[in-house]
Amino acid sequence: MPCPPESGATPALPPDRTIQQAIQRAIDPAGERSVAGDRSIVVNLAFVSPKPTGLATYAINLIPHLPLSEMTVLASNQLTWIPAGLKTYPVPANLTYEQGKWGHLRRLLWTQWRLPQICAELQADLLFAPVPELPIDWTGNGQSPPAVVMVHDVIPLRFPSRTSPLTYYFRYYVPSVLRQARHILCNSIATAQDIQQFYGIAAAQITPIALGYDANHFRPVPTSASDRPYGSERPYFIYVGRHDPYKNLQRLIAAFAALPESVDCELWIGGSTDPRFTPLLQTQVNELAVGDRVKFLDYVAYADLPELLRGALAMVYPSLWEGFGFPVLEAMACGAPVITSHLSSLPEVVGDAAILIDPYNLADLTAAMQQIATDAITRTQLQQAGLARSKQFSWQKTGQATAALLQQFRSQEI
Repeated sequence: MPCPPESGATPALPPDRTIQQAIQRAIDPAGERSVAGDRSIVVNLAFVSPKPTGLATYAINLIPHLPLSEMTVLASNQLTWIPAGLKTYPVPANLTYEQGKWGHLRRLLWTQWRLPQICAELQADLLFAPVPELPIDWTGNGQSPPAVVMVHDVIPLRFPSRTSPLTYYFRYYVPSVLRQARHILCNSIATAQDIQQFYGIAAAQITPIALGYDANHFRPVPTSASDRPYGSERPYFIYVGRHDPYKNLQRLIAAFAALPESVDCELWIGGSTDPRFTPLLQTQVNELAVGDRVKFLDYVAYADLPELLRGALAMVYPSLWEGFGFPVLEAMACGAPVITSHLSSLPEVVGDAAILIDPYNLADLTAAMQQIATDAITRTQLQQAGLARSKQFSWQKTGQATAALLQQFRSQEI
């Protein structure tokens, strides 16, 4: 059951005559955030927490490139990155992944009952959901505005688990959302194909729009061996991301352990420790006797990522499936060579600027790592190709394409 109100349930609303004052008191006291008065595009950011992940990265970087004067965002007051002057409507701060399964459950319940009320109050003429979440009767009540939803991936259906709530979320809830959406956005051709395959949605209902990266943050800066982060004395490969099985870290560790002794380097694994999976990886490291050369970095702060990427021999990202692939794009933008999978969206992102491997083939991955570690010419070529490739992606392009699509479906009758 949901937690009591003090730990995150949606608070009761004050009487109508005081609601605007209550909202104004809850938002930025400096007056930089205001409450919508005219019809607008409502953007639901209830899922976004102050601790950025892939989904939050999408929202943080996309929002500034949308038509701000015509938007109202539903967001927690804990989000400090909301652009000044953008109209906001405060939502509870405990509807995110940081509160675990209870945060997700509270958000889904809030979506069913509170989201329609807010859209009606704000006289929304379009709802943009950057994750696939809508009330189950969104189109059935005859009063809701058209909705455009974003699907980042359907990995829980490609790699289903009986014990994972996400498998049931994508299998039983998301189909209802997609059927009610006026249009569906996604981040790659691979994800568009997955939506068609798993949900039977027509291609005409789906628009893939490539994502971008922060070019001011992820950029090349000359480094030397003495500049390596964490005081490392040896060159290192780096992986940054989740520790789920589909990320293929067991094969990555095994491939690293198979490198010849003459290749004196380390493997750094970034990403929040996951009690379900990380201990198994640590056990594997010990069994393979590479504990002195494999480091688990835990969560890597956004501010620290560029330095880690720039100092690496290469980003190694042998994922079995991705919706897009932020880590490889950010690595290329920092001038790091990339080794990644030839499956899913990853070839769309890297083009010919990376070494593509069969992620199921251990020898293939080991050979790629050995080539990077021992061939300076290959490293230089990949660095240059990656920098050129990364320049084809920008949040401005993503935002312009998204804004055009939102305007296209705005004010249409359901």
